[in-house]
Amino acid sequence: MQLATKLIHAGVEPDPSTGAIMTPIYQTSTYVQQAPGKHKGYEYARTQNPTRTVLEKAMAAIENGSHGIAFSSGMAAIEAILHTLHPGDRVIASNDLYGGSYRLFTRLFAKYGIQFQFVDLQDASRLEQVIDHQTKLIWVETPTNPLLRIVDIQACAEIAHAHRALLCVDNTFASPWLQHPLDLGADIVVHSATKYLGGHSDVVLGVVVVKDAELADQLHFIQNSVGAVPGPHDCWLVLRGLKTLHVRMQRHCENARQIAHYLRQHPKVKQVNWCGFTDHPNHEIARKQMRDYGAMMSFTLHDDRLETAHRVLSSTQLFALAESLGGVESLIGHPASMTHASIPREERIKAGLSDSLIRLSVGIEDINDLIADLEQALQKA
Repeated sequence: MQLATKLIHAGVEPDPSTGAIMTPIYQTSTYVQQAPGKHKGYEYARTQNPTRTVLEKAMAAIENGSHGIAFSSGMAAIEAILHTLHPGDRVIASNDLYGGSYRLFTRLFAKYGIQFQFVDLQDASRLEQVIDHQTKLIWVETPTNPLLRIVDIQACAEIAHAHRALLCVDNTFASPWLQHPLDLGADIVVHSATKYLGGHSDVVLGVVVVKDAELADQLHFIQNSVGAVPGPHDCWLVLRGLKTLHVRMQRHCENARQIAHYLRQHPKVKQVNWCGFTDHPNHEIARKQMRDYGAMMSFTLHDDRLETAHRVLSSTQLFALAESLGGVESLIGHPASMTHASIPREERIKAGLSDSLIRLSVGIEDINDLIADLEQALQKA
């Protein structure tokens, strides 16, 4: 079954009691049992919910995995993965990553004896230089947030497995339409389904997908024990979003391609970070492991004063100044003060994230309107 068909049909069956083609929202907290311990597969809604089950099966199929586990947010999904570690274990992570992930790593899990090292993984051989016997997990974003760097998933997987470590890929920026990390050797895929999977800026949810049954059992145990589970309506919203992911992503990518080239040619723009450029440092890797190059990009101005960037950020009319990404509407953001504010400034600068960097999530509006909006904002810089 091709991916576009999977997105619409995977995991979904007509409701057996009514024939409804859409999965019902099972808004219940508990289930009647025929006798003690004898039930229809559902006992308590923290542990299982039929709407959530359909979403988890759909995500497993869409990511070419065997097991999907849904959580109340992307951060809850990441937390569950970290709960599989033990004091003394070591995690090597990309040095350009979402600020919320950095905060969870350094301010919560580090105090429990888990070690974190942040490395520029654009050259996968650097991983070989720092990995050791204590390393249990490699954490990769590709494309990275917000500098759109590309990491070679297959190369990192080979190095990780040679040292008996797992590779986790945060696939939020790419979505399953653009990239399948499990096919490239990753052990774990995580998504903030709030973004492209939901696609309409109306839900908060996270998903983990794996192939290994033992690892899936661990994550299900953590999911049930911690209880950070999504409600059935949220699961239904993501199921709805999945059905149009392929057509949305095609339009996202078409618009982003034109905007990236427009910005690159603009006299006020100094640098555009987008992995679709043929001179992007790892463009060939992106071309090999991605279907297209996505709708996320970031850029800086020749006038790199913070107040100039703020003027652009505050002047767009269609690009809404807001956190998040991946919705049908275009967003503009300032990573240093918004999505990555939790990373100390010296660490941000060392990783290449300047105070004046502007990030775009390109939506599916008419391209001429989007370019006109950016043009009028840039004229005010």
